[in-house]
Amino acid sequence: MVELMDVSSRASSMEYAIRDVVVPAIELESKGHEVIRLNIGDPLAYPGLPTPDHMVSAFKSALDRQDNGYGPSYGIQELRDAIADSEMSKGWHCNSEDVYVTHGVTEALQIIFASFLGDGDKVLAPGPHYPPYMAYPQMFGATTIEYRMDPEDGWRIDIDDIRSKMEENVRLLVLINPNNPTGNVATADEIDALLEIASEWPKCAVISDEIYDGLDFTGDFVSTASRSESTPVITLNGVSKVYFAPGWRVGYMAWYDPLGITTLVRDGVERMLRSRLCASTPAQYGFLAGLQDNSGWLEEHKAKIKERLDYCLERIDGIEGLECQKPGGAFYMFVKIKDPMIASDDKNFVLNLLHEKHVLLVHGSGFSPEFGKGHFRMVSLPPLDQLEEAFDRIESFLGNS
Repeated sequence: MVELMDVSSRASSMEYAIRDVVVPAIELESKGHEVIRLNIGDPLAYPGLPTPDHMVSAFKSALDRQDNGYGPSYGIQELRDAIADSEMSKGWHCNSEDVYVTHGVTEALQIIFASFLGDGDKVLAPGPHYPPYMAYPQMFGATTIEYRMDPEDGWRIDIDDIRSKMEENVRLLVLINPNNPTGNVATADEIDALLEIASEWPKCAVISDEIYDGLDFTGDFVSTASRSESTPVITLNGVSKVYFAPGWRVGYMAWYDPLGITTLVRDGVERMLRSRLCASTPAQYGFLAGLQDNSGWLEEHKAKIKERLDYCLERIDGIEGLECQKPGGAFYMFVKIKDPMIASDDKNFVLNLLHEKHVLLVHGSGFSPEFGKGHFRMVSLPPLDQLEEAFDRIESFLGNS
């Protein structure tokens, strides 16, 4: 009998609900079933939301002129300059030296966590939240504690809950704005209150994940760094969502730290960035073209998403057993399952729907076992006819449950 090698606990305990549910979907598709996928926030997976032509052309031009070599570890200078200008336009002083280009926001998170966290440290993140905020800290001996967002009030931040959970070992306080998976857009007052709490803990910095900032439908979005007086804020953003190029895998972190509190941590970040070489060089030129273009293409994409989002909310409102707080941004709906029996096992609901009606959602507990349970997340990215068919199947499934 062959003795199996042991797997590390950090790998065996890793979960990513958004893609984990794809495994049974692929099996169904291999048997000839057509699955309507509403699980992943990839605009390119659906018609009508392409990467803009001028960005694709810039990417191709970089290839044509053989800009395929290793780039600077912190990002090509032209892109860092353009990102700094973009952040400056949001109301805070950002130099290009404050910008680090990464292999998507997920790499930025891994590097930040590796530089900030050690055994016994904690990350305080919203519940529900994007899964890597729960999964990655454990790789460095830390844990994630969730703070509550109010499911009955548009998923507003529960400031009192944050205050009650802050302590000396909390090194990072996370804000995802607009939020994934709920679509909540934090107000300036909420952000100010969060920053005030963080300012009371000198070893704590704020991560502000703003990857959906251009998909704000409320007019309330403000950059977290623009509201901070001295608390360090690390802004995360990239090309994936607002520039509709998720497969390019280019993101960035921009550091606001006027007092230099994070100097030692930033040295660690820079060491790690140098050790992993660089982000994709031609993709950086594509992103640069997106930042430099003001032709209004985003408004056209945004209008399509808003139309589809409104349709989804209308259909959800008409289905007995479902309820959804209106999202203020991004392209997700975090839908409440009202039947307590069904809601008690939301993953089972998602898998049963997949196998019986071939519609793929993501279980809410995959975004937070405590605060996401009894919900499911779906995207509003498909065209209206595909969304109509998906909701017809969901309605039929609930009618037979």
